[in-house]
Amino acid sequence: MSILQKRKLGELEVSAIGLGCMGMSYGYGAALERGAAVALIRSAVERGVTFFDTAEVYGPFTNEELLGEALSPYRSKVVIATKFGIQQASNGKQVQDSRPATIRKSIEGSLKRLKTDVVDLYYQHRVDPNVPIEDVAGTVKELIREGKVRHWGLSEAGVKTIRRAHTVLPLSAVQSEYSFWWRRPEEELLPVLEELGIALVPFSPLGKGFLGGSVDKNARFDKTDFRSIVPRFTPQNLALNQPLIQLLEAAAAKKSATIAQIALSWILNQKPWIVPIPGTTKLNRLEENIAAVSIEFTPEELSELDSAFAKITISGERYPQELEKRTGL
Repeated sequence: MSILQKRKLGELEVSAIGLGCMGMSYGYGAALERGAAVALIRSAVERGVTFFDTAEVYGPFTNEELLGEALSPYRSKVVIATKFGIQQASNGKQVQDSRPATIRKSIEGSLKRLKTDVVDLYYQHRVDPNVPIEDVAGTVKELIREGKVRHWGLSEAGVKTIRRAHTVLPLSAVQSEYSFWWRRPEEELLPVLEELGIALVPFSPLGKGFLGGSVDKNARFDKTDFRSIVPRFTPQNLALNQPLIQLLEAAAAKKSATIAQIALSWILNQKPWIVPIPGTTKLNRLEENIAAVSIEFTPEELSELDSAFAKITISGERYPQELEKRTGL
């Protein structure tokens, strides 16, 4: 088993790059065949990845089952993060539900599917405006006392909610979208996390594939792919955002790296308490992503990238309006 650089999420020590597992089951077209997905997750462990991210709603449920099968031989060597708070309604729509009874039902299901007796990091997937965050934190505190959860976090929460939650039960991590083309967390979120000593776990650090070089201006997505409803992925916006790719390509040429590695290394070089979780369904991409930890930037190089980025106009929102409303509460 290889050793990757380590970082801390509160008291949790994890590999500097984790693996986001959602796309193996859900969100980006057809699910990966089960045996291939198990093999890929185990390949990640063998290459030093110790941090794996899932959620009960991915599938729903099938992604947790996949991780349970894949990671059971390595359970003592890995950190598993999963999430509660989004339920699939009978009409196919997702609804936020973080009532204490629902959280308790969710943890029991997650433990069973993950084939474990404790979840290392348990996130509220989206803030539920109908349940005070103090009640959520109090419920998770009880689960920690009962030995079912080790640490907790919030996903896509606003800074006021983060402060309130942290007062009741200290947060180990906040998960948020953050990448070279989605930098809003720098405005409010990152300063508050630094102040409070909470780690950041960026999802979509490769911009849902755009910063990985696999999505060019001619890409089209069918209705089973989440990107088919994302404004940034319309043909017009994909074309307009090509200057960002050209900037990354220039940086990659200087470092003898790929643009995906530049995008991941850029995140890692922002703060020592940031642990990105790129997803993939391909072994060569997994290896490419892991290799990003060895790329270093000087402060001058980071400044040059930021200056060049500032001259580029990013086109298109990162979510449809309905989904953006659920974030930053």
